[in-house]
Amino acid sequence: MTPFMLEVQSLLDGEESPEPATEPATARSVAEATDEQVIIRSLAEQMVSEANAILRERGEVFSLVDDSGDGELAFTVGFADRRARIRTAIAGREGVAQLMIGDQLDPEPKRLAGGEELRALLLSLLTAPVHH
Repeated sequence: MTPFMLEVQSLLDGEESPEPATEPATARSVAEATDEQVIIRSLAEQMVSEANAILRERGEVFSLVDDSGDGELAFTVGFADRRARIRTAIAGREGVAQLMIGDQLDPEPKRLAGGEELRALLLSLLTAPVHH
């Protein structure tokens, strides 16, 4: 098993999940912003596959949906009734990465503080309370 699979198993066994670190969303060059988006998206695919290998035995699994639109690259990862959307909005020569958890649009947009924070984001989605 991979280290991430072991973390997923630990959460299922009752361990607490980490909170993802964020930072203010700021404009960067399109090249830098889109490169990071592609890297995080690729990492998300790998981590979702690893988590689902553990979760499949219990029924509920993560979803990963690309939902890019005009002027943005985006994907949404979800578990049960929880979801997080990571997008990079592109305007002119600038791109701004933004994280949206659930349906809440933060008045002060945030982004993951780095690709390594994706791990904490997925784990937090796995253990957050389910809303009915």
